Amino acid sequence: MILADDEKAMLDGAGGVAKQKAMELLVRYAEALGAERFVDTRNIAGVPGSSTLFLQKYFDEQAGDGSFEAVFSLYDLDAADVMSVPPATAGNCCHLQGGMDLNHWVELGMTPEAMQHQRADEAELARLGVRIMKTCTPYLAGNLPVKGEHCAWMESSAVVYCNSVIGARTNTEGRESTSAAMLTGKIPDWGFHRDEHRHATHLIQVETAVESVMDWGMLGYFVGGAVEENIPVLTGAIAQADPLRHKHFGAAAASSGGVEMYHIVGVTPEAASLEMALGARQPVVIKYGTDERRRVYEALNANGRDSSVDYVMLGCPHASIEQFREVARLLDGKRIKTHLWMFTSRAVKTVADMSGFTKTIEDAGGLVMTDTCSAIARAVPRGTKVVALDSAKQTHYLPAMVNVGAWFGTTEDCINAALMGRWTGELR
Repeated sequence: MILADDEKAMLDGAGGVAKQKAMELLVRYAEALGAERFVDTRNIAGVPGSSTLFLQKYFDEQAGDGSFEAVFSLYDLDAADVMSVPPATAGNCCHLQGGMDLNHWVELGMTPEAMQHQRADEAELARLGVRIMKTCTPYLAGNLPVKGEHCAWMESSAVVYCNSVIGARTNTEGRESTSAAMLTGKIPDWGFHRDEHRHATHLIQVETAVESVMDWGMLGYFVGGAVEENIPVLTGAIAQADPLRHKHFGAAAASSGGVEMYHIVGVTPEAASLEMALGARQPVVIKYGTDERRRVYEALNANGRDSSVDYVMLGCPHASIEQFREVARLLDGKRIKTHLWMFTSRAVKTVADMSGFTKTIEDAGGLVMTDTCSAIARAVPRGTKVVALDSAKQTHYLPAMVNVGAWFGTTEDCINAALMGRWTGELR
């Protein structure tokens, strides 16, 4: 590798042993990837040092130390010894979603010990200068990069939004690389950090109207399955390209196929034209029409057999304030018959609280949670057999994770299911 002077200095231990171990990890990582150099990053989104009680117990048994610094040293940095962890070097380092809502841990089936452990982890992170966002949508909670900025982000739905909608640059990083970048401000220069790897490989010709949030989610689910880990560019009948719709499209595409970047001609920042999105590539051409749309809907609802609904989950990826407004409007003055949990970030919940949306939802019998979701927490209300969802991503993951049947539809379909206790949604 070609190392800059500051990188050589950290590798030689000039910045302390923790930074040295972080650079050693990043050099191994870069060499495995075939990267020749690093890029500077001051925008990192990961889960540094966080652990469950299981991990704490594991390191306590294996290394005689289950502390935050032990987890960071032995797990995050793959070091042989426990060391003191210095404050974050990166100026914009944030913590993504965790395993529980600290105010609703009982409903999630967590123990007091697990709750206290998470509080202790957060105190350590704050001491190191990490922003406690606890969300899969950091771009809605205050971490919004600029076009061209090099980032080091985890979380598939955040990565695809970062690359595609914002035009910043990140690969789908892991816990180790983001924690090491937090201390060094470096990440390997490969993949989506480089111009030549950001051009589209597949052209999706959209021949049926895509306007609603549900339609954007279904299109994303189709695209992910069609292109797998490649880069699509979309043209055709796509409308209302707002952040909410991008959020659902990207999350679905990242779930069904591993998409980390997409282009929409005339919409996303690196696709002012089809030629700009493609570069010199000749794409694989794929059609998305009414038949494909129906097949996606049927696939997402394939295990929805029982029309009785026990639980409605909203907020995957974490809900925006616009979604709170819609849910509050649909529930205003009504009372639900099922469990309804809506997940969001702490930042968005604060706005929802001040706007009266949280009260309206909870007056109807729902519950607003932060920091996690049913898939991350592996938690649904006791006795749940059938869940209703407005997220293609959550529909993809949750049934297998917690052994439930699932229905997919619009947010209104889901609210109707909460009010009636049964599923009546259909493809319109």
